[in-house]
Amino acid sequence: MARPLDRIWIRFGLWIAATVLVTIAILGASVMLFSELQYRGFYGSLPENVQQELDVLQDRALEDSPRAMQIYGQYWRGDLLFGEKWSLLIGLLVCLPFGLAAGFWVSRFVTLPLASMAEAAQRVALGDFSVRAEPGRERGEMADMVNDFNHMTDALEQLERERKATAAAVSHELRTPLAVLRARLHAVCDGVIPADGAEFRTLLDQVEHLGRLVDDLHMLSMADAGGLSLQTARVDLAVLVQDTVAGYASRLAEHGIAPELDIGQGHVWVHADPDRMRQVISNLTENVLRYARDGAWLGIRLRADTGAGMAVLSISDAGAGLPEDVCQNLFQRFQRSDNSRSRATGGSGLGLSIVHMLVQRQGGEISADSSPRGGTRFTIRMPLLAAERRGPA
Repeated sequence: MARPLDRIWIRFGLWIAATVLVTIAILGASVMLFSELQYRGFYGSLPENVQQELDVLQDRALEDSPRAMQIYGQYWRGDLLFGEKWSLLIGLLVCLPFGLAAGFWVSRFVTLPLASMAEAAQRVALGDFSVRAEPGRERGEMADMVNDFNHMTDALEQLERERKATAAAVSHELRTPLAVLRARLHAVCDGVIPADGAEFRTLLDQVEHLGRLVDDLHMLSMADAGGLSLQTARVDLAVLVQDTVAGYASRLAEHGIAPELDIGQGHVWVHADPDRMRQVISNLTENVLRYARDGAWLGIRLRADTGAGMAVLSISDAGAGLPEDVCQNLFQRFQRSDNSRSRATGGSGLGLSIVHMLVQRQGGEISADSSPRGGTRFTIRMPLLAAERRGPA
């Protein structure tokens, strides 16, 4: 909770009040000074005996006596330079420069972070996302506003970097299959390559790769725009995992991958979209088929952690594992390790980004680390339904 003095309107009011009080004090001191000079001039013009008489009257506190008023009336010189109106005017002239200087200084001091933000906003509008506003010595609400502005600029800079990286990656991913299609179609038209079934299958593979890339990009763009629909329901994750892996039995056997399924004996109920969760498991299984088939092992383990109220699903492989630099940005778009960039794998670097997005949209979280057999292990945590969190009666 912010302290009262951290609020900008309170500090600004105190600065203005202090400026007004100091200005009034200077005005009063100026008037008193000129009044003293005026009195000294009057006192010096009196005859010596009248001075002595006036001193006696002042000692007896009789400054307002008839005799004192008679002396003032007789000897007071009505010189305008030392008149009361002129002393007040001169006092005002002395206070005016101070008041203006103090007012401008307070205004500049208070609005300095705003001016810094305005200048930074102009540069951001021109595309310079490296600029940051300076809070100066401000604290409280003004400093929070400047920090929030800088955080916004950080986010814009990060989004701009991601946009440029995504545009470059998309153009790269589209250019390669299009170049293959163009070259082979020219070769077919020129009669260099025979137009047989094998060639048509090669062309179809490239078209399907393009189709998968476009579908993946469409799904991610829909998620970014908040238009990705989820049909959530009560789902038994154990049954869903078993059915999804069963659909990959033939492909896993074709590549010599032995699946090891450990889902326990009970049900694991979660609130999720069954189609999207099936897509998550499929993408992770496809990841093993493409990049970790040499390990010849796929381990899937499902447990209900009732203490934490989470369903924990882990999918592991015995492949070569992932470099540390890749693990740090594993779920970014178009992120692939160097040994998985071959076009033969059919991957575009979007599968794990889709998995990460789908898991998060359903209230879960996903992480990656090393598997017990040296490959990669993906761990998904999904909130259990309320009845499951209580555990068996």
